[in-house]
Amino acid sequence: MPSRDPPQPKPGLLQRAQSMMAMRGYSPRTSAVYRNWMVRFVRFHSGRHPRVMGRDEVLRFLAWLREERHVSGSTQTQALSALLFLYRDVLDQPLALAGRIPRARKPERLPVVLTPREVSAVLGELHGVRRLVGLLLYGSGLRLMECLTLRVKDLDLERCEIVVRRGKGAKDRVTTLGAAVVPALRSHLAAVRRLYERDLAAGGGSVGLPDALARKYPSAGRSWPWQWVFPASRRYLDPVSGRAVRHHMHGTAMQRAMAVAVGRAGIAKRASCHTLRHSFATHLLAAGSDIRTVQELLGHRDVSTTMRYTHVLNRGGLGVRSPVDVLVGGFAVFPD
Repeated sequence: MPSRDPPQPKPGLLQRAQSMMAMRGYSPRTSAVYRNWMVRFVRFHSGRHPRVMGRDEVLRFLAWLREERHVSGSTQTQALSALLFLYRDVLDQPLALAGRIPRARKPERLPVVLTPREVSAVLGELHGVRRLVGLLLYGSGLRLMECLTLRVKDLDLERCEIVVRRGKGAKDRVTTLGAAVVPALRSHLAAVRRLYERDLAAGGGSVGLPDALARKYPSAGRSWPWQWVFPASRRYLDPVSGRAVRHHMHGTAMQRAMAVAVGRAGIAKRASCHTLRHSFATHLLAAGSDIRTVQELLGHRDVSTTMRYTHVLNRGGLGVRSPVDVLVGGFAVFPD
């Protein structure tokens, strides 16, 4: 009798979830967040398999997050979305009355925006590559990971444009590149080119490619156009190809540098890397740019998202002038 191959074990729950998220085009960050919530859900219920649990266990987990962990409404919604995906798409057991599971109300907060003077102070406290990243975040309205995952081919220094590939929602867009940043960017790319050539001479020079491009174009990963604009300082060994591959700069490095810069600049606002993107949009609108143009530059699907910035323009709420500014007669704001 012909020998039969031993039966292959069924993939684990997390592996099936990862495969399903990849099939649906979820971003790596979303996939990682959803996996984390699945693990926390199982641990909360002492390792019970989700297949033998259901709506009641999900509700208890959400109640624990809300009442014991005091997580925000957006975090509760994130956890619920991950568990709804688990039961609907991975286990093929949609939760009964899933639409009636209460979703926490997300507060409508205004974005934190820096004034041009504050932006200048923060950028003045950043140095080297991190300052260049900050200039692109503010000057082009990029999200942090959009900036750090730029490839050389995405920059058009002659036309002062940046092509953002697979931004939020897997959408491409074109945004502006400040002419004042171009000289520093040229100098930086020259240094990146020298690093790339040293890697090539040492048998490296490879970077990761999206989707199946590495199979379709085997040499693309070692070509100059596909190199990261902001490469990491060290290489790692790719477990699949066995090659020494260079990743892009890690986001936490820039986030820490930004936090230090905000503190040194003496700014009392809760500013982050994303604050530079908010400031980009607000300052463009304050300068008279059309809101539809700003929407395109930011990559917002709905103009209502861009409209948030009209509420934080420099002239205060709705652009009105405070009555205290028109008081006359020598009124002292701070009397003796």
